[in-house]
Amino acid sequence: MMNTLAQTLQKFTLDMEAAESASKNQTSHSDAQNIIKELDRGIVDKERKQPRRRYLGASSLGDPCPRKLQYRYMNQEVDEGKEFPAQTLRIFGLGHVIEDMMIMYFRDAGFDLRTEKKGEQFGFETAGGEVRGHIDGVICGGPLHMRYPMLWECKSASEKKFNEFVRKGVAEANPVYAAQVALYQAYMELTENPCVFTVLNKNTSEIYIEMIPFNGELAQATSDKAVQILKATQAGDMLPRVAQNNDYFVCKYCEFRNTCWSKKEGAV
Repeated sequence: MMNTLAQTLQKFTLDMEAAESASKNQTSHSDAQNIIKELDRGIVDKERKQPRRRYLGASSLGDPCPRKLQYRYMNQEVDEGKEFPAQTLRIFGLGHVIEDMMIMYFRDAGFDLRTEKKGEQFGFETAGGEVRGHIDGVICGGPLHMRYPMLWECKSASEKKFNEFVRKGVAEANPVYAAQVALYQAYMELTENPCVFTVLNKNTSEIYIEMIPFNGELAQATSDKAVQILKATQAGDMLPRVAQNNDYFVCKYCEFRNTCWSKKEGAV
C-alpha cells in the first residue's frame, strides 16, 4: 500500500514538473514570436514613414509594363496587402550592406571606386527633375591595365538567380537591370568603356562580374519610354497594360493589379 502511494505521488510530481516545463517552453516560444512581431512592426512602420518618390525612377524603367511605371510616377497607393512585408524589407537592407562590403573589397584591392560627391550619391536628373537615377559608383582607376572610367553597378542574388546571371548574362537574366545600365551609362556620359556589373551570391558569397558594353539602342528606347510616361500623365491618359488579362504572370505580382484592372482603359 505504501509503495503504491509513493509511486502515485512520484508520478504526480513528475507529471507536474513535465507540465511546468512544457508551459515554460511554450511561454518562451510565445515570447520569442512576440519579439519577432515587434521587430517586423518596427521595420514596416519605418518604411511607411519614408518620403515617397516624386519622380520617375530610372532604375525601374526597364520594366515591361508602362502602366505600372506610370502608377509609380503618379504616386498611386499600392493595393491593400501589397505593401512590402518586413522580410522583404530586410532583404533590401541586406542588399545595401552587401553593396558596402563590395565597395570595401574593390578599394582594398586598389581600385579607385568613387560612390559619392560631397556626401551625396552620384546620379543624374533630366526632364526638369521628373526622371532621376542614382548610380552605385564609378571606377576611375585600379591595379589592372584597363580603360577607365567605368560605371559600377552592384547587385546581390539568391543562388538560383545568381546562376541565371552566370548562365544567361544580365540582358537575358534581368532585362530591367540591362536597361538601367544602358540609361545610366548614357546620362552619366560613361559610354566609352563597359559597365562593371557585379553580383554577389548571398548563399555562397561567390562573385560574378560581367563587363557590359554600352547599348545605345536600349538606352534610347528606355529614355523614350520615360518621355511617353511623362506625356501621358500630363495629358491625363493611362498607358496600355502589358497584358490582355490579369492572369498574366507580370500582373499577378504587380502591386497595382486590383487598381489597374478595376479601371476602364484610358481613364486616369
